[in-house]
Amino acid sequence: SENLGTTPFAKELTKETGVNVEFIHPPIGQESEQLNIVLASDDLPDIIETNWYGFSGGPSKALSDGFIMNLNDLIENESPNLKKYLSEHQDIDKNLKTDDNEYYAYPFIRGDEKLLVSRGIIIRQDWLDELGMDMPETIDEWHNVLTQFKEKKGAQSPLSYQDGMFRDGEFIGAYGITSDFTVEDGKVIYGPYDPRYKDFLAEFAKWYKEGLIDQNIASVDGKSLNANILNGRTGATFGYAGSGLGTWLKALNEKDAKANLAAAPHVSAKKGEKPKLGAYDMQYAGIGGAAITTSCKNPSLAARFLDFGYSEKGNKLYNFGIEGESYNMVDNYPTYTDIILKNPDGLAIGAAMGQYIRANQMGPFVQDKEYIEQYYAIPQQQEALDIWGNSDMKSYQLPQITFTAEESSEIASIKNNVKTYVDESTIKFITGIDDLSKYDEYVSNLKNFGADRMIEIYQAAYDRYMKR
Repeated sequence: SENLGTTPFAKELTKETGVNVEFIHPPIGQESEQLNIVLASDDLPDIIETNWYGFSGGPSKALSDGFIMNLNDLIENESPNLKKYLSEHQDIDKNLKTDDNEYYAYPFIRGDEKLLVSRGIIIRQDWLDELGMDMPETIDEWHNVLTQFKEKKGAQSPLSYQDGMFRDGEFIGAYGITSDFTVEDGKVIYGPYDPRYKDFLAEFAKWYKEGLIDQNIASVDGKSLNANILNGRTGATFGYAGSGLGTWLKALNEKDAKANLAAAPHVSAKKGEKPKLGAYDMQYAGIGGAAITTSCKNPSLAARFLDFGYSEKGNKLYNFGIEGESYNMVDNYPTYTDIILKNPDGLAIGAAMGQYIRANQMGPFVQDKEYIEQYYAIPQQQEALDIWGNSDMKSYQLPQITFTAEESSEIASIKNNVKTYVDESTIKFITGIDDLSKYDEYVSNLKNFGADRMIEIYQAAYDRYMKR
């Protein structure tokens, strides 16, 4: 893996800003450990790009512990581009601050609704067509489709998925909850502690018993899921439009030109009703935020350098790269060249993008929809954006709340215990190791782990957010 500093992107960034930057990359998968090591040493880099919500105690604690700078003055005086953007987007502005109204990072912002939808349920459209079946919308229709996949298509694992499937409300959304936090009528709800969770578990335990769910569901990883899909053992799963739908379809078509995958809608409680919940990212989700550390000798320069990403020139570089090289303006549309889309060195689109742009990663800039319109090159991916985008998730999503230092340390231990127990119990209930007669015991164990207190802390943080 090469350093970002050697890419055409970085060289152009240096040319445009006049600032020489040395990039330091933590090993993939070790980002949070490395961050803790760096923070423990007194020698911080000038700028740290991370999800500050993942920092123990969140952004407020990183500020109060003196690791990163309060950016209010720097944004006001040295960052005209970001300042202008935030004044025009008050809703995003509200998410970028702590409860004490302190800015802490130059944000990665998804600049369009199209960029907020990237994952959902994926189904073998050719099997549906062959069986003369409509796209399933409700739990009952899904039960029927998966049964047909098993009986008529010989699928040994009609529905297979990796952990993380229910976070956004795939299937479970039909019961009005997710496997995480949502907000309803101003009240914070934790799905696995809600009475409706039992109905979801009962249905999935039934599906598992009938052989409609992968019998190895406790241990499915990326490799086994790929194999299941490519060998026709699985007819429905959960994945991303790029790494899932696009990648699987290409591999399937190499063996069978008629094979087809499509995005399936989020599951509705009633047929014809708009799905209540689904996968939907926030415009600012905390990821990729660039903070200026207290070790930085020249904060004004750092601020001006980071502000470049929100300028017109910066926007083009971060999203499309270098004009005449990685993109051209065609009919006023920034169009990627073959160096990105059909790379002469045989680089996949994502890898070629990694040389020239940061739109497929993150960073201090506003991501443009023209990026996704070209990255998702096939019609099935384009359609996925509309299909997965159709839900009311926005109304139920927990916004970017921040915890006080006290709340953070209290919640960390509760949440860890609760989540571990929920994950273990969910698998046991679905696979029938535990009978649902034990559900009340499960609820009282969650109570003992502090689930009520956890929800109380989230509620307090949510109420403060609403007052910002």
